[in-house]
Amino acid sequence: MSAQAAGKVAAQAAKGAARAADGHVLNKGAKRDPELYILFGIMAGAFGLSGYYLGGKPTSATSEAKAMPPDRISKYQYHPAGDPRNPPKDAPSALHSVIVPNVNLPKELHEKYNKWGKDGY
Repeated sequence: MSAQAAGKVAAQAAKGAARAADGHVLNKGAKRDPELYILFGIMAGAFGLSGYYLGGKPTSATSEAKAMPPDRISKYQYHPAGDPRNPPKDAPSALHSVIVPNVNLPKELHEKYNKWGKDGY
């Protein structure tokens, strides 16, 4: 047998041993930790669902449709004193009403900014 033929046989034997060792290690690990099969199933399902969801709309928002015009129709209304028999009133805007109780201010500033106890607040 020549040196070249011996080298080929040795290389093939090494490849076969490496393949057998890899398969043996994987089978041995799977037998030792069978919960890995369940984990693999859960992870495959999660990646599959995310791929399915992101496949349709990868970067768009879920909904850009306006529900109502912001300032015309959709004013928040409430029943005064919580009684449904009273006619509804428009609620004050949160941006312009400020309640400042127990603050020492000059009289004109106190009347201008303090809405505490006034009708509609």
